[in-house]
Amino acid sequence: MGVHGYLALWCGVFGAVALIGYGRSLAGTTRAQRTVRTKGRIERVDEPRHGSSPGEGIAVVVSFQDPASGREFTVTNDGERGERISVAWTGREIGVHYPRGRPHAFRFADRLSDGGRGLGWPAFALFLVYAGVVAVAAIERGWPWAVLGLCGPWALSGLYHLPGNVRDRNRRLDVLAAMAAVPGRVVAVLKSVTVDADDGHTSTRLVPVVTFTTLDGRAVTAYCESGLSDPAGSRGRDVTVHYSPDDPAVFALDVEAERRSWKRDMAVNVVGVAVVAAAAVAAAAAL
Repeated sequence: MGVHGYLALWCGVFGAVALIGYGRSLAGTTRAQRTVRTKGRIERVDEPRHGSSPGEGIAVVVSFQDPASGREFTVTNDGERGERISVAWTGREIGVHYPRGRPHAFRFADRLSDGGRGLGWPAFALFLVYAGVVAVAAIERGWPWAVLGLCGPWALSGLYHLPGNVRDRNRRLDVLAAMAAVPGRVVAVLKSVTVDADDGHTSTRLVPVVTFTTLDGRAVTAYCESGLSDPAGSRGRDVTVHYSPDDPAVFALDVEAERRSWKRDMAVNVVGVAVVAAAAVAAAAAL
């Protein structure tokens, strides 16, 4: 079987996967569409234990109502219960997901979301079909087809999303400028140790936990993964926390460092789109 035969097989298999996925989405039978998504409310927050694993998340007690039956449930995030809750306060609303009719199989989501239509895998299968066509074109007609096939759609996507990305970053900078400052304290340092199975190298990850009270009286407990020097010895340290009054989950210890980071990300985004677009134009000219 030649190159074209393999291409036909590749496109046939992944094309069928894409068609099935899109068909299920139209019929409303994907896993995402069959998942109930409701709003939960944090009723209690427990302070993480110093030295415990950061992968466990902040222990919380959450209440939610099943929309179908109207029953109220009060649950905890013990064990594998979805996303890690890294910022919590009493009264905070988070997402609760579970299969239809099975509220006891709940999973937490750090933020509320609609869940989409379950098109991730079908879209990836469609991308593999496209990648197969580009690969065969590059083998038969030369490298410009590979560069154009890769960079062309990437550049178009980047140009399409760039204005929105710039607006998002500008909004983030506005949020940083409007943050309120309150005293906080590092109450624990969480620790995880990973050993590489190949060379035995050990890596240690430290995550300080900070608590602060907002100006309207919300007592917040949060993982603080940046902005602290010497995190290993930071337990008991008093810090100044800058947070968004609209959402205390958005906070920073070093506002200026965050501002520089967001401006740098914006510049990298613009330059990256320009480079990819230039490569696509150069490849088209070389055809």
